[in-house]
Amino acid sequence: MNIRKQNLLIIACLVWAIAGFNILKIGISSYIGYVNIINIITSLIIFSLFWFLVFSKLTSKHTLRIISYDEEYQFFLKFFDKKSFMIMAFMMSFGICIRTFKLMPLKFIAVFYTGLGSALFLAGAVFGLNYINHIRKKEEL
Repeated sequence: MNIRKQNLLIIACLVWAIAGFNILKIGISSYIGYVNIINIITSLIIFSLFWFLVFSKLTSKHTLRIISYDEEYQFFLKFFDKKSFMIMAFMMSFGICIRTFKLMPLKFIAVFYTGLGSALFLAGAVFGLNYINHIRKKEEL
């Protein structure tokens, strides 16, 4: 199924926001009993590392790639490239294994998942903003 290339940004927005929300929900629900200033600061550090070192660059890279497609209509899964699909599959599999086999303590899941989920959710929001900005630019032309 082919869609307008700008709509790939909406798909990216939804995929990242839903993934981020679900991971954030797991993190927050695991935080019961672990809420203290050190854990909150650690979650903020994890968020910052993931946002500034990974996801802010990823959103820029993929937005530019999507907008730069020559053809207006693209296959709906082209909101990611192959490398990104592989990374997401690895992250999901690793996260599921951590929880299923209880490889990490609940405190780790609370702190780490809250930071990671927040960064993922922000990536979804940025894709949404990039879609809105792209539409506005097209209207100005």
